[in-house]
Amino acid sequence: MRSRRLDYSESTRSALVNSAVELFTKRGYAGTSLDEIAKRARVTKGALYHHFSGKQALFEAAFDSVESAVYGRLEKIINGTDAPWERALKALSGFIKSCLDPEYQRIAIHEAPVVMGWERWREAEDRCSFGLVRDTLKALIEAGEVDDVPVEITARLLFGALSSAAIEIASSADPKKVGAEIEALIVQLLGRLRRQ
Repeated sequence: MRSRRLDYSESTRSALVNSAVELFTKRGYAGTSLDEIAKRARVTKGALYHHFSGKQALFEAAFDSVESAVYGRLEKIINGTDAPWERALKALSGFIKSCLDPEYQRIAIHEAPVVMGWERWREAEDRCSFGLVRDTLKALIEAGEVDDVPVEITARLLFGALSSAAIEIASSADPKKVGAEIEALIVQLLGRLRRQ
């Protein structure tokens, strides 16, 4: 049986992360103070420091929360029951849709490389997103949908294209239009890898 203290501790941490996601999305990392995050979460600053060593640690938890939500949605699509090609296209569409989400745009695309540093951000992206790209490509090859290409290199190139696409969408004055254009182009490029 779980203790009330553990439940309270988890709910406090969750409230802090949710508050951080909301404020970092609205104001960015530089424009958000720990006092504001604690106040919105309805906890003391001491409780905040009990869970997080500082603002960057809290930002990384907010990043993990946003990234995990996107990863979970895409993983569900990729592990679905549709044919591998259909799953890949649906996952691409799901990724483009995620790039339109203000939380993902601000925290994962705009702020994370600066706050976490390029290397740390890429490592975090590699742990989640790259694995999905590589696994999807492997599934397409195994199903005979795609020619037998070098998996690691091809997945890296696709991952790079998707990372650049995310930045283009998040930086655009018309993200929906750019997202639709990028999705159509990537589908066209993937079609060239597809066995006829």
